Amino acid sequence: MTIKDLDPTRIPQHVAIIMDGNGRWAQRLGHERLFGHQNAITAIREAAQAARDMNIKYLTLYAFSTENWNRHKDEVDGLMVLAREVIKDQLESMKEHHIRLRVVGDLSRVPAATREAIDYAVEELAVYDDYVLTIALSYSSRWEIVNAVRQIAEEVAGGSLSPSQVDESCFERHLAMYGVPDPDLLIRTGGEQRISNYLLWQMAYAEFYFTDVLWPDFREEHFIEAVADYQGRQRRFGKSGDQVEDKKI
Repeated sequence: MTIKDLDPTRIPQHVAIIMDGNGRWAQRLGHERLFGHQNAITAIREAAQAARDMNIKYLTLYAFSTENWNRHKDEVDGLMVLAREVIKDQLESMKEHHIRLRVVGDLSRVPAATREAIDYAVEELAVYDDYVLTIALSYSSRWEIVNAVRQIAEEVAGGSLSPSQVDESCFERHLAMYGVPDPDLLIRTGGEQRISNYLLWQMAYAEFYFTDVLWPDFREEHFIEAVADYQGRQRRFGKSGDQVEDKKI
């Protein structure tokens, strides 16, 4: 199957990916886990290219969770260096393709050198809007929700916000992912079938696609297969079969 086989009128606007399986991929080859992360860069590039080719405007990648800080220090340190290097290496390509970069998560825990690379790239790419790549780094959905609640509580306590004004719209404005539409499709590689504290608020009506392919082996054809599977579904958004929302696929 190729991109030409997809229905261009039913392409998801936003795809979120849990990039799982790097460590297992490396260990199967007799290497340390960091080797898997290093070899996952090709998959990231292919996913970003495939998203552009399919005209998917928003792509969100789960790169590092708050729970991942509990991993072995050598792996964590290596991941932070790798994140910095990838952002620097891909900056010019992202400019060429008019890709805006967003990075969401508790960046206070991220090493200063990596934060500086992130801040620089985000600022350099802020002028673009053709495509939006969001990296979830030091992120968890529980962190995002608690952080939003804290901000709202502070505004209520300070008198700038009334409790009666707190509704779904208000809450969403305080989320780290605010400004990006909810994902239409979640892809998780690596064979696991869970969402691992990822975009819990935003996944309310996302379609889920799980594949056994380990992330370093993920290529364009796998992305196309996921979108094709998505196009074969009927999205109901909580409605009955004869009340399917107009934007169904």
